[in-house]
Amino acid sequence: MLLAAGIVLALVALLALGFLGRGYAAWVVAVGVLLLSWLWRGVAHPLLFHAVAAVYLALALVAGFAPLRRLLVSGALMRLMARVLPRLGDTERIALEAGTVWWDGALFSGAPDWRKLLDFPCKPPDEREQAFLDGPVAELCRRLDDWQIEQDRDLPPEVWDFLKRERFFGMIIPQRYGGLEFSEIAHSRVVTRIASRSIAAAVTVMVPNSLGPAELLLHYGTEQQKDRYLPRLARGEEIPCFALTGPEAGSDAAATQSEGVVERGVWEGRQVLGLRLNWHKRYITLAPVATLIGLAFRMKDPHGLLGDKEDLGITCALIPRNLPGIEIGQRHDPMGVPFQNGPIVGRDVFVPLDAIIGGKDGIGRGWRMLMECLAAGRSISLPALAVGAAQMSTRICGAYATVREQFDTPIGRFEGIEEPLARIAGLTYLMSAARTLTCGALDAGEKPAVLGSIVKAYLTESMRQVVADAMDIRAGAAIQRGPRNSLSRMWMAVPIGITVEGANILTRSMIVYGQGAIRCHPFVQHEIEAVAARDLGRFDRAIFGHVNFVFTRALRAWLLALTGSRLAPRPATPDLGRFYQHLTRLSSAFAFVSDLAMGTLGGALKRREKLSGRLADALAYLYLASAALKRYHDEPKIASNYDLARWGVALCLYRVQEALTGVLDNLPSRPAAWLARRIVFPLGARFRPPSDKLGRRAARAILEDREARLHLTEDIFVPPPDEVGLGQLEAALDKAVRALPIETKLRDAVRVGRLERAPGHMLDDLGLAAGVITAEEYELLNEARDARDLVVQVDAFDPQVYRQLR
Repeated sequence: MLLAAGIVLALVALLALGFLGRGYAAWVVAVGVLLLSWLWRGVAHPLLFHAVAAVYLALALVAGFAPLRRLLVSGALMRLMARVLPRLGDTERIALEAGTVWWDGALFSGAPDWRKLLDFPCKPPDEREQAFLDGPVAELCRRLDDWQIEQDRDLPPEVWDFLKRERFFGMIIPQRYGGLEFSEIAHSRVVTRIASRSIAAAVTVMVPNSLGPAELLLHYGTEQQKDRYLPRLARGEEIPCFALTGPEAGSDAAATQSEGVVERGVWEGRQVLGLRLNWHKRYITLAPVATLIGLAFRMKDPHGLLGDKEDLGITCALIPRNLPGIEIGQRHDPMGVPFQNGPIVGRDVFVPLDAIIGGKDGIGRGWRMLMECLAAGRSISLPALAVGAAQMSTRICGAYATVREQFDTPIGRFEGIEEPLARIAGLTYLMSAARTLTCGALDAGEKPAVLGSIVKAYLTESMRQVVADAMDIRAGAAIQRGPRNSLSRMWMAVPIGITVEGANILTRSMIVYGQGAIRCHPFVQHEIEAVAARDLGRFDRAIFGHVNFVFTRALRAWLLALTGSRLAPRPATPDLGRFYQHLTRLSSAFAFVSDLAMGTLGGALKRREKLSGRLADALAYLYLASAALKRYHDEPKIASNYDLARWGVALCLYRVQEALTGVLDNLPSRPAAWLARRIVFPLGARFRPPSDKLGRRAARAILEDREARLHLTEDIFVPPPDEVGLGQLEAALDKAVRALPIETKLRDAVRVGRLERAPGHMLDDLGLAAGVITAEEYELLNEARDARDLVVQVDAFDPQVYRQLR
């Protein structure tokens, strides 16, 4: 009996201390209790007992006393890992070090602090920024005719002038240089609103405010360079582009063949030390109209004019367009979306060394500049564009599925339409939440490189789903191009967002987890750096911390799975508390499976891109779910927000589960995968996608709840009611909503036998004749039917006009 009690007590100590993250204390206390129980019960074989006790004390001493541990264990381990760990090159190291670790680190920890996230302030645009949104941005949207822009293949000259005059190209430039100096959330919302009106205009605005000369100058430029260029960029006197991608180096910018050779030459009539540049770049947005070129190239000094090193590394410089040898002006045609985009070629272009961003101090620092700026840039522009497309699709489909009728019933009432409507509403909620949280982190001074890659890739992928569903709902009306159909132009733009700033295939399979596994893990980067520096003390702390981490996260994942996540702490929130617990459970599971994959595959994991892609999915959906819970916490507690948050988090939980099971199904080490499945999913994979009932509630939020629909699409521009497209659709919706009670009255009259069943317009006549409805109500029904007829029309063109369409 005493031994049984000791075993139970030891097991409780092991589980409790391990769950709390005290791995060393867990096994020391558990084994100690077992030994004491054995002793108290009576020792039949003293030699055996003393031998076991001696081994236990030796292991406890070695594991718990750092100097002895380093002498006997850690030194040998470090020598072993030095032979096993891949050596990081400078470019890979710089990429891994780019940006900062924020909530992604909490998710990698397996024990995220939800109160810390909920208390984090995501500040909205301030009064000055909101005035810009309500003033110049709204005015710009009123001036934009996206169909005409598509036909003219460019923004009108007056729009270009307006953009320059109102400083749209200077949103990130400080006010002391003449810029707007907006917060990142304001920057994002400006792009979102313009994108809801014209993708071409949104891209034109977002590029100078993303990765480009202004951002690089702000962080790395000399004071002279800032004073010279930033005011001109803010005023639009210089139109910038950044020449990064070439035929030989797309996503791998470090492989560029663009070259700058140090030599002496003539600049403004005098001999100076400078660079002879040769490059061939493509896919460069704003290139055809640019006056200032940001250029990334490999700098070489074969004649030793700067020192004894020939290859000086990737460098960035600012090149005026009008120099001899530059060929610029041709255009690419990116899916028919007519923003300015084209190739740039430079042959034997000479510039002085002070063209280098940062001057001589910037030599060889270009790769770091690009990686650090991309860490922030990916977080804003393309996610903002994706949110604009999603909110626009939500607004259009919510109205269209109410206005459009089949069999005298709004099509949104059919379950076949309800399903994609739920996806549109739920994904739009998730996307907007992730955009807001990420911009909040940026405004707080973070540069979350991994999270930036996540929102770029997964928000643009969600945009693809949302716009595809919107196209399906509008059916034939969605595939007829013309002024009435803004969805078709969004559809054409979808591949652009997915492709640029790192194609999503690459971002998912290599960047998100490849960078996150080292950057966000509590111990991996410390281990790599300690081995490289031969720092035994640091390595010892990291490796034994890592061992504790694997053991405790495995134990947490198992206990949380067995208890339905109920052991996980939850913040004091009025509802959705179970979702926080489930996410904590899956965070622990992700941390354990991640370590298992790294431990069994080692450096080969980065070549197993299907596995790393699934791990990226798990991390990404943990983050999107966190953003949805944060958004729900921060916003008014209305019924639609509750349903949309639940739909979004349920989808994320299911996708995290599917990603982890996909890793375990395909992990080469089958015994390890078998064991991990029993730890992570001991009762099976039980998370399910959002139910039909919840999907119905999410769909009804944008069909029947006007407040919810407006709140979910608050960032878009809504045109006047007489404008074809969304304007007329909104007007038709208002009339259809006013007519709904009258239509219900007529249907009730048919049901009780007061009226004969008849088609819509005939039933109106019968109802008027029988006195079921008044003449005023009859007129409202006619107005609603006329409005419906108007918005279901599609564009048709005279054959001669059609031949001239773009």
